[in-house]
Amino acid sequence: MRTLARFSLLLAFVVVPTAVAQAPAQGRHIPHPGAVLDQQHRVGPINHILEERLGHLLPSLMREAGLDMWLVLNREYAEDPVFFSLAPEPVFAARRTTMLMFYDRGEGSGVERLTVSRYALGDLYEAAWQGGDLDEQWRRLVELIVERSPRRIGINVSADWPVADGLTAGLRDRLEAELPADLRSRLVSAERLVVRWLETRTASELELYPQVVALARSVISEAFSQQVITPGATTTGDVAWYIRQRYAELDLPVWFMPYVNLQRPGLACEAGNPFCGAGEAVIERGDVLHTDVGICYLRLCTDTQEMGYVLRLGEEAAPRGLLEALAAGNRWQDLLTAEFVTGRRGNEILAAARAAAEREGLMASIYTHPLGAFGHAPGPTIGMWDNQGPTPVQGDWPLYADTAYAIEGNIKVPVPEWDGQLVQIKLEQSAVFDGEAVWYLAGRQTAWHLVR
Repeated sequence: MRTLARFSLLLAFVVVPTAVAQAPAQGRHIPHPGAVLDQQHRVGPINHILEERLGHLLPSLMREAGLDMWLVLNREYAEDPVFFSLAPEPVFAARRTTMLMFYDRGEGSGVERLTVSRYALGDLYEAAWQGGDLDEQWRRLVELIVERSPRRIGINVSADWPVADGLTAGLRDRLEAELPADLRSRLVSAERLVVRWLETRTASELELYPQVVALARSVISEAFSQQVITPGATTTGDVAWYIRQRYAELDLPVWFMPYVNLQRPGLACEAGNPFCGAGEAVIERGDVLHTDVGICYLRLCTDTQEMGYVLRLGEEAAPRGLLEALAAGNRWQDLLTAEFVTGRRGNEILAAARAAAEREGLMASIYTHPLGAFGHAPGPTIGMWDNQGPTPVQGDWPLYADTAYAIEGNIKVPVPEWDGQLVQIKLEQSAVFDGEAVWYLAGRQTAWHLVR
Protein backbone atom coordinates (compact mmCIF):
# COMPACT_ATOMS: atom_id res chain seq x y z
CA MET A 1 0.00 0.00 0.00
CA ARG A 2 1.33 3.38 -1.01
CA THR A 3 0.31 5.20 2.18
CA LEU A 4 0.73 2.44 4.76
CA ALA A 5 4.06 3.82 6.02
CA ARG A 6 2.42 7.15 6.87
CA PHE A 7 -0.51 5.43 8.57
CA SER A 8 1.63 3.10 10.68
CA LEU A 9 3.48 6.00 12.29
CA LEU A 10 0.30 7.90 13.08
CA LEU A 11 -1.56 4.89 14.41
CA ALA A 12 1.24 4.12 16.86
CA PHE A 13 -0.11 6.88 19.10
CA VAL A 14 -2.91 6.37 21.59
CA VAL A 15 -5.42 9.15 21.18
CA VAL A 16 -6.70 10.66 24.41
CA PRO A 17 -8.61 13.85 23.56
CA THR A 18 -8.07 15.80 26.74
CA ALA A 19 -6.53 19.07 25.58
CA VAL A 20 -6.57 21.69 22.90
CA ALA A 21 -3.17 22.12 21.27
CA GLN A 22 -1.48 25.42 20.62
CA ALA A 23 0.22 24.93 17.25
CA PRO A 24 3.02 27.13 15.89
CA ALA A 25 1.74 30.27 14.21
CA GLN A 26 3.62 29.69 10.95
CA GLY A 27 4.09 26.82 8.52
CA ARG A 28 2.23 23.61 7.92
CA HIS A 29 0.17 22.46 10.90
CA ILE A 30 -0.57 18.74 11.20
CA PRO A 31 -1.80 18.14 14.76
CA HIS A 32 -0.43 15.51 17.10
CA PRO A 33 -3.07 12.77 17.20
CA GLY A 34 -3.58 13.27 20.92
CA ALA A 35 -4.49 16.94 20.54
CA VAL A 36 -7.28 19.04 19.06
CA LEU A 37 -6.31 22.33 17.46
CA ASP A 38 -8.08 25.47 18.53
CA GLN A 39 -10.07 27.41 15.94
CA GLN A 40 -7.25 29.79 15.01
CA HIS A 41 -4.75 27.03 14.35
CA ARG A 42 -7.09 24.98 12.21
CA VAL A 43 -6.75 27.55 9.44
CA GLY A 44 -3.21 26.46 8.54
CA PRO A 45 -3.84 22.76 7.82
CA ILE A 46 -7.19 23.39 6.16
CA ASN A 47 -5.78 25.93 3.72
CA HIS A 48 -2.62 23.90 3.11
CA ILE A 49 -4.75 20.92 2.10
CA LEU A 50 -7.05 23.10 -0.01
CA GLU A 51 -4.06 24.55 -1.86
CA GLU A 52 -2.81 21.02 -2.53
CA ARG A 53 -6.22 19.96 -3.80
CA LEU A 54 -6.69 22.99 -6.05
CA GLY A 55 -3.17 22.91 -7.41
CA HIS A 56 -2.64 19.20 -7.96
CA LEU A 57 -5.97 17.38 -7.84
CA LEU A 58 -8.37 19.74 -9.62
CA PRO A 59 -6.51 19.94 -12.97
CA SER A 60 -6.48 16.17 -13.42
CA LEU A 61 -10.13 15.87 -12.42
CA MET A 62 -11.26 18.60 -14.81
CA ARG A 63 -9.46 16.82 -17.66
CA GLU A 64 -10.90 13.49 -16.59
CA ALA A 65 -14.38 15.06 -16.73
CA GLY A 66 -13.67 16.78 -20.07
CA LEU A 67 -14.37 20.29 -18.78
CA ASP A 68 -12.46 23.39 -19.88
CA MET A 69 -14.24 25.62 -17.37
CA TRP A 70 -16.13 25.10 -14.14
CA LEU A 71 -18.43 27.73 -12.64
CA VAL A 72 -19.50 27.63 -8.99
CA LEU A 73 -22.05 30.42 -8.47
CA ASN A 74 -23.47 31.18 -5.02
CA ARG A 75 -25.66 33.56 -3.14
CA GLU A 76 -25.46 34.22 0.56
CA TYR A 77 -27.63 31.77 2.56
CA ALA A 78 -28.14 29.57 -0.52
CA GLU A 79 -24.60 28.36 -1.13
CA ASP A 80 -23.77 25.48 -3.44
CA PRO A 81 -22.80 22.48 -1.22
CA VAL A 82 -19.45 22.19 -3.02
CA PHE A 83 -18.62 25.85 -2.33
CA PHE A 84 -17.45 25.13 1.22
CA SER A 85 -14.93 22.58 -0.05
CA LEU A 86 -13.46 25.28 -2.33
CA ALA A 87 -13.45 28.29 -0.02
CA PRO A 88 -10.42 28.87 2.26
CA GLU A 89 -10.66 29.48 5.98
CA PRO A 90 -11.99 31.62 7.54
CA VAL A 91 -14.84 31.90 5.00
CA PHE A 92 -18.25 31.13 6.51
CA ALA A 93 -20.56 32.04 3.64
CA ALA A 94 -20.85 33.42 0.15
CA ARG A 95 -20.96 37.20 0.50
CA ARG A 96 -23.78 38.65 -1.59
CA THR A 97 -23.18 36.85 -4.89
CA THR A 98 -19.89 34.95 -4.99
CA MET A 99 -18.70 33.59 -8.32
CA LEU A 100 -15.83 31.13 -8.67
CA MET A 101 -14.35 30.36 -12.09
CA PHE A 102 -11.90 27.56 -12.85
CA TYR A 103 -10.33 27.52 -16.32
CA ASP A 104 -8.00 24.79 -17.53
CA ARG A 105 -5.15 26.48 -19.40
CA GLY A 106 -3.82 23.14 -20.61
CA GLU A 107 -1.29 20.50 -19.62
CA GLY A 108 1.64 22.06 -17.80
CA SER A 109 -0.11 25.40 -17.25
CA GLY A 110 -2.55 24.38 -14.55
CA VAL A 111 -6.01 25.67 -13.74
CA GLU A 112 -6.66 29.40 -13.47
CA ARG A 113 -8.68 30.19 -10.36
CA LEU A 114 -10.68 33.42 -10.37
CA THR A 115 -13.24 34.97 -8.10
CA VAL A 116 -15.73 37.45 -9.53
CA SER A 117 -17.01 38.73 -6.21
CA ARG A 118 -17.38 41.88 -4.15
CA TYR A 119 -15.21 40.40 -1.41
CA ALA A 120 -11.82 38.74 -1.91
CA LEU A 121 -11.19 35.07 -1.04
CA GLY A 122 -7.54 35.22 -0.06
CA ASP A 123 -4.42 34.08 -1.88
CA LEU A 124 -5.89 30.94 -3.45
CA TYR A 125 -8.07 32.92 -5.88
CA GLU A 126 -7.25 35.87 -8.11
CA ALA A 127 -9.81 38.65 -7.88
CA ALA A 128 -11.08 39.45 -11.38
CA TRP A 129 -13.53 42.21 -10.44
CA GLN A 130 -13.14 45.27 -8.24
CA GLY A 131 -16.75 45.75 -7.28
CA GLY A 132 -19.84 47.57 -8.48
CA ASP A 133 -23.48 46.64 -8.83
CA LEU A 134 -24.84 43.18 -9.58
CA ASP A 135 -25.36 43.89 -13.27
CA GLU A 136 -21.69 44.89 -13.61
CA GLN A 137 -20.68 41.70 -11.82
CA TRP A 138 -22.58 39.54 -14.31
CA ARG A 139 -21.16 41.49 -17.26
CA ARG A 140 -17.64 40.89 -15.93
CA LEU A 141 -18.28 37.16 -15.55
CA VAL A 142 -19.46 36.95 -19.16
CA GLU A 143 -16.45 38.97 -20.36
CA LEU A 144 -14.10 36.48 -18.71
CA ILE A 145 -15.92 33.54 -20.26
CA VAL A 146 -15.91 35.13 -23.72
CA GLU A 147 -12.18 35.90 -23.48
CA ARG A 148 -11.38 32.26 -22.72
CA SER A 149 -13.96 30.73 -25.08
CA PRO A 150 -14.15 27.32 -23.37
CA ARG A 151 -15.59 24.41 -25.33
CA ARG A 152 -17.38 22.82 -22.35
CA ILE A 153 -18.51 24.84 -19.32
CA GLY A 154 -19.44 22.79 -16.27
CA ILE A 155 -22.28 23.97 -14.05
CA ASN A 156 -23.58 22.22 -10.95
CA VAL A 157 -26.84 20.61 -12.04
CA SER A 158 -27.65 16.94 -11.49
CA ALA A 159 -30.70 14.72 -11.32
CA ASP A 160 -29.08 12.08 -9.08
CA TRP A 161 -26.43 13.75 -6.91
CA PRO A 162 -27.57 16.46 -4.45
CA VAL A 163 -23.99 17.69 -3.93
CA ALA A 164 -23.69 18.27 -7.69
CA ASP A 165 -27.03 20.08 -7.99
CA GLY A 166 -26.11 23.26 -6.12
CA LEU A 167 -26.74 25.86 -8.83
CA THR A 168 -30.01 27.51 -7.89
CA ALA A 169 -32.74 28.00 -10.47
CA GLY A 170 -32.44 31.78 -10.22
CA LEU A 171 -28.69 31.82 -10.85
CA ARG A 172 -28.98 29.36 -13.71
CA ASP A 173 -31.68 31.48 -15.36
CA ARG A 174 -29.53 34.60 -15.01
CA LEU A 175 -26.43 32.84 -16.36
CA GLU A 176 -28.27 31.56 -19.42
CA ALA A 177 -29.83 34.98 -20.01
CA GLU A 178 -26.46 36.76 -19.83
CA LEU A 179 -24.44 34.38 -22.00
CA PRO A 180 -24.35 34.72 -25.81
CA ALA A 181 -26.18 31.88 -27.54
CA ASP A 182 -23.02 30.10 -28.71
CA LEU A 183 -21.62 29.98 -25.14
CA ARG A 184 -24.97 29.05 -23.66
CA SER A 185 -24.96 25.92 -25.79
CA ARG A 186 -21.65 24.88 -24.18
CA LEU A 187 -23.10 24.57 -20.68
CA VAL A 188 -22.99 20.98 -19.43
CA SER A 189 -23.45 19.24 -16.10
CA ALA A 190 -20.36 19.19 -13.89
CA GLU A 191 -21.74 16.17 -12.04
CA ARG A 192 -18.75 13.92 -12.67
CA LEU A 193 -16.27 16.59 -11.62
CA VAL A 194 -18.14 17.43 -8.41
CA VAL A 195 -18.40 13.80 -7.31
CA ARG A 196 -14.77 13.06 -8.11
CA TRP A 197 -13.63 16.28 -6.38
CA LEU A 198 -15.54 15.48 -3.21
CA GLU A 199 -14.71 11.76 -3.06
CA THR A 200 -10.95 11.92 -3.73
CA ARG A 201 -8.50 12.26 -0.87
CA THR A 202 -5.01 13.72 -1.28
CA ALA A 203 -1.80 12.51 0.39
CA SER A 204 -2.06 15.14 3.14
CA GLU A 205 -5.67 14.23 3.86
CA LEU A 206 -4.77 10.55 4.11
CA GLU A 207 -1.99 11.48 6.52
CA LEU A 208 -4.42 13.42 8.67
CA TYR A 209 -7.54 11.27 8.46
CA PRO A 210 -6.44 8.54 10.93
CA GLN A 211 -6.10 11.17 13.65
CA VAL A 212 -9.61 12.47 13.03
CA VAL A 213 -11.09 8.97 13.16
CA ALA A 214 -9.09 8.10 16.29
CA LEU A 215 -10.51 11.16 18.04
CA ALA A 216 -14.04 9.99 17.20
CA ARG A 217 -13.37 6.45 18.42
CA SER A 218 -11.73 7.52 21.67
CA VAL A 219 -14.89 9.30 22.86
CA ILE A 220 -16.85 6.08 22.31
CA SER A 221 -14.32 4.30 24.55
CA GLU A 222 -14.97 6.89 27.25
CA ALA A 223 -18.73 6.67 26.90
CA PHE A 224 -18.88 2.87 27.03
CA SER A 225 -17.13 2.61 30.40
CA GLN A 226 -17.86 2.80 34.13
CA GLN A 227 -16.56 6.35 33.91
CA VAL A 228 -19.93 7.29 32.36
CA ILE A 229 -22.33 4.39 32.95
CA THR A 230 -23.77 3.31 36.30
CA PRO A 231 -25.90 0.19 35.74
CA GLY A 232 -29.43 0.65 37.00
CA ALA A 233 -29.25 4.45 36.82
CA THR A 234 -27.76 5.67 33.51
CA THR A 235 -30.02 5.69 30.46
CA THR A 236 -29.11 5.26 26.83
CA GLY A 237 -30.13 8.89 26.33
CA ASP A 238 -27.71 9.97 29.06
CA VAL A 239 -24.86 8.27 27.21
CA ALA A 240 -25.88 9.81 23.88
CA TRP A 241 -25.86 13.28 25.42
CA TYR A 242 -22.54 12.59 27.14
CA ILE A 243 -21.03 11.80 23.74
CA ARG A 244 -22.45 14.97 22.23
CA GLN A 245 -21.28 17.10 25.15
CA ARG A 246 -17.81 15.54 25.09
CA TYR A 247 -17.37 16.37 21.43
CA ALA A 248 -18.63 19.90 22.11
CA GLU A 249 -16.03 20.32 24.88
CA LEU A 250 -13.36 19.24 22.41
CA ASP A 251 -14.78 21.65 19.79
CA LEU A 252 -15.41 18.73 17.41
CA PRO A 253 -18.72 19.32 15.58
CA VAL A 254 -21.07 16.37 15.24
CA TRP A 255 -22.97 16.07 11.96
CA PHE A 256 -25.89 14.17 13.51
CA MET A 257 -27.18 13.53 17.00
CA PRO A 258 -25.29 10.60 18.59
CA TYR A 259 -27.48 7.55 19.05
CA VAL A 260 -27.26 4.86 21.74
CA ASN A 261 -29.47 1.78 22.09
CA LEU A 262 -29.40 -1.54 23.93
CA GLN A 263 -30.26 -5.20 23.49
CA ARG A 264 -30.83 -7.78 26.23
CA PRO A 265 -32.31 -11.22 26.78
CA GLY A 266 -36.08 -11.09 26.46
CA LEU A 267 -36.01 -8.05 24.18
CA ALA A 268 -36.70 -9.92 20.96
CA CYS A 269 -34.67 -9.24 17.82
CA GLU A 270 -36.63 -10.64 14.91
CA ALA A 271 -34.83 -11.86 11.80
CA GLY A 272 -36.96 -9.59 9.59
CA ASN A 273 -36.53 -6.45 11.69
CA PRO A 274 -33.92 -4.18 10.06
CA PHE A 275 -32.74 -2.75 13.41
CA CYS A 276 -32.96 -4.23 16.90
CA GLY A 277 -32.63 -2.55 20.27
CA ALA A 278 -34.40 -0.21 22.67
CA GLY A 279 -33.66 3.42 21.91
CA GLU A 280 -34.45 4.85 25.36
CA ALA A 281 -34.03 2.67 28.43
CA VAL A 282 -32.17 2.35 31.72
CA ILE A 283 -28.94 0.40 31.21
CA GLU A 284 -28.69 -2.82 33.27
CA ARG A 285 -25.97 -5.38 33.83
CA GLY A 286 -25.81 -7.90 30.99
CA ASP A 287 -26.96 -5.36 28.37
CA VAL A 288 -25.42 -5.05 24.92
CA LEU A 289 -24.91 -1.41 23.92
CA HIS A 290 -24.55 0.17 20.48
CA THR A 291 -23.76 3.72 19.41
CA ASP A 292 -23.64 5.59 16.12
CA VAL A 293 -21.61 8.83 16.06
CA GLY A 294 -20.05 11.14 13.48
CA ILE A 295 -17.80 14.20 13.72
CA CYS A 296 -16.17 16.56 11.23
CA TYR A 297 -12.74 18.03 11.94
CA LEU A 298 -10.42 19.87 9.55
CA ARG A 299 -13.00 19.25 6.81
CA LEU A 300 -12.87 15.48 7.16
CA CYS A 301 -15.91 13.62 8.48
CA THR A 302 -16.21 10.30 10.29
CA ASP A 303 -19.06 7.84 10.84
CA THR A 304 -18.60 5.18 13.53
CA GLN A 305 -20.70 2.46 15.13
CA GLU A 306 -19.36 0.28 17.94
CA MET A 307 -20.66 -2.20 20.50
CA GLY A 308 -20.36 -2.41 24.29
CA TYR A 309 -21.26 -4.91 26.99
CA VAL A 310 -22.18 -4.23 30.62
CA LEU A 311 -20.56 -6.92 32.75
CA ARG A 312 -22.66 -8.83 35.23
CA LEU A 313 -21.33 -9.17 38.78
CA GLY A 314 -18.50 -11.68 38.74
CA GLU A 315 -17.91 -11.48 34.99
CA GLU A 316 -14.53 -10.46 33.61
CA ALA A 317 -15.45 -10.72 29.92
CA ALA A 318 -18.47 -10.82 27.66
CA PRO A 319 -20.14 -14.24 27.28
CA ARG A 320 -18.60 -16.55 24.69
CA GLY A 321 -21.65 -16.21 22.45
CA LEU A 322 -21.18 -12.45 22.23
CA LEU A 323 -17.44 -12.82 21.62
CA GLU A 324 -18.20 -15.12 18.70
CA ALA A 325 -20.90 -12.75 17.42
CA LEU A 326 -18.46 -9.82 17.26
CA ALA A 327 -15.89 -12.04 15.54
CA ALA A 328 -18.58 -12.93 12.99
CA GLY A 329 -19.16 -9.20 12.48
CA ASN A 330 -15.46 -8.73 11.74
CA ARG A 331 -15.65 -11.64 9.31
CA TRP A 332 -18.55 -9.92 7.55
CA GLN A 333 -16.41 -6.79 7.23
CA ASP A 334 -13.62 -8.84 5.68
CA LEU A 335 -15.98 -10.40 3.15
CA LEU A 336 -17.22 -6.95 2.14
CA THR A 337 -13.84 -5.25 1.82
CA ALA A 338 -12.43 -8.20 -0.14
CA GLU A 339 -14.85 -7.23 -2.92
CA PHE A 340 -13.39 -3.72 -3.31
CA VAL A 341 -11.77 -3.66 -6.76
CA THR A 342 -10.88 -0.54 -8.74
CA GLY A 343 -13.54 0.11 -11.37
CA ARG A 344 -16.10 -2.20 -9.83
CA ARG A 345 -19.37 -0.43 -9.18
CA GLY A 346 -21.04 -0.14 -5.82
CA ASN A 347 -23.95 -2.34 -6.86
CA GLU A 348 -21.54 -5.03 -8.03
CA ILE A 349 -19.68 -4.92 -4.70
CA LEU A 350 -23.01 -5.18 -2.87
CA ALA A 351 -24.12 -8.25 -4.82
CA ALA A 352 -20.76 -10.01 -4.47
CA ALA A 353 -20.49 -9.29 -0.73
CA ARG A 354 -24.05 -10.45 -0.04
CA ALA A 355 -23.39 -13.66 -1.93
CA ALA A 356 -20.19 -14.25 0.05
CA ALA A 357 -22.01 -13.69 3.34
CA GLU A 358 -24.78 -16.10 2.35
CA ARG A 359 -22.23 -18.78 1.47
CA GLU A 360 -20.85 -18.53 5.01
CA GLY A 361 -24.28 -18.52 6.59
CA LEU A 362 -24.10 -14.94 7.83
CA MET A 363 -27.39 -13.06 8.24
CA ALA A 364 -25.98 -9.76 6.97
CA SER A 365 -27.24 -6.37 5.83
CA ILE A 366 -24.92 -3.93 4.00
CA TYR A 367 -25.27 -0.15 3.76
CA THR A 368 -21.75 1.19 3.22
CA HIS A 369 -21.18 4.73 1.95
CA PRO A 370 -18.31 7.13 1.10
CA LEU A 371 -16.84 9.59 3.59
CA GLY A 372 -15.03 12.88 3.13
CA ALA A 373 -16.10 16.50 3.35
CA PHE A 374 -19.56 15.13 4.19
CA GLY A 375 -20.49 12.21 6.42
CA HIS A 376 -22.73 10.82 3.70
CA ALA A 377 -20.42 11.75 0.86
CA PRO A 378 -20.73 11.15 -2.88
CA GLY A 379 -19.24 8.09 -4.53
CA PRO A 380 -20.33 4.47 -4.87
CA THR A 381 -23.21 3.56 -2.58
CA ILE A 382 -22.86 -0.07 -1.49
CA GLY A 383 -26.36 -0.98 -0.40
CA MET A 384 -28.84 0.91 1.76
CA TRP A 385 -30.48 -0.36 4.93
CA ASP A 386 -33.83 -0.32 3.15
CA ASN A 387 -32.49 -1.38 -0.27
CA GLN A 388 -30.40 -4.55 -0.39
CA GLY A 389 -31.48 -5.04 -3.99
CA PRO A 390 -32.82 -3.88 -6.43
CA THR A 391 -29.73 -1.80 -6.45
CA PRO A 392 -29.45 1.91 -5.47
CA VAL A 393 -29.08 4.48 -8.28
CA GLN A 394 -25.89 5.93 -6.80
CA GLY A 395 -24.47 2.43 -6.47
CA ASP A 396 -23.79 2.53 -10.18
CA TRP A 397 -20.75 4.75 -9.56
CA PRO A 398 -17.36 3.01 -9.98
CA LEU A 399 -14.76 2.58 -7.25
CA TYR A 400 -11.66 4.78 -7.49
CA ALA A 401 -8.40 4.76 -5.57
CA ASP A 402 -7.76 7.16 -2.67
CA THR A 403 -11.38 7.24 -1.58
CA ALA A 404 -12.72 6.79 1.96
CA TYR A 405 -15.70 4.76 3.19
CA ALA A 406 -17.75 3.99 6.26
CA ILE A 407 -17.70 0.18 6.22
CA GLU A 408 -21.23 -0.08 7.59
CA GLY A 409 -23.72 -2.88 8.10
CA ASN A 410 -24.89 -5.48 10.58
CA ILE A 411 -25.24 -9.19 11.18
CA LYS A 412 -27.62 -11.17 13.41
CA VAL A 413 -26.29 -14.10 15.41
CA PRO A 414 -28.04 -16.45 17.87
CA VAL A 415 -26.53 -16.28 21.37
CA PRO A 416 -26.50 -19.57 23.34
CA GLU A 417 -26.38 -17.70 26.64
CA TRP A 418 -29.56 -15.90 25.58
CA ASP A 419 -31.36 -19.20 24.83
CA GLY A 420 -30.68 -18.73 21.12
CA GLN A 421 -32.09 -15.20 20.94
CA LEU A 422 -30.53 -13.13 18.17
CA VAL A 423 -28.12 -10.32 18.89
CA GLN A 424 -27.53 -7.70 16.20
CA ILE A 425 -23.90 -6.66 15.79
CA LYS A 426 -23.98 -3.21 14.18
CA LEU A 427 -20.55 -2.05 13.03
CA GLU A 428 -19.25 0.96 11.13
CA GLN A 429 -15.59 1.90 10.75
CA SER A 430 -13.88 4.51 8.61
CA ALA A 431 -11.50 3.13 5.99
CA VAL A 432 -9.65 4.08 2.82
CA PHE A 433 -9.36 2.19 -0.45
CA ASP A 434 -5.90 2.78 -1.93
CA GLY A 435 -6.61 1.15 -5.28
CA GLU A 436 -5.46 -2.27 -4.12
CA ALA A 437 -6.87 -2.89 -0.65
CA VAL A 438 -9.02 -1.41 2.12
CA TRP A 439 -7.28 -0.13 5.27
CA TYR A 440 -9.01 0.99 8.43
CA LEU A 441 -7.98 4.55 9.17
CA ALA A 442 -7.70 4.11 12.94
CA GLY A 443 -8.18 0.39 13.39
CA ARG A 444 -11.53 -1.29 13.89
CA GLN A 445 -13.42 -2.78 16.82
CA THR A 446 -12.38 -6.39 17.39
CA ALA A 447 -13.09 -6.53 21.15
CA TRP A 448 -16.09 -5.46 23.20
CA HIS A 449 -16.09 -2.20 25.11
CA LEU A 450 -16.66 -3.39 28.67
CA VAL A 451 -18.53 -1.49 31.38
CA ARG A 452 -17.29 -2.89 34.70
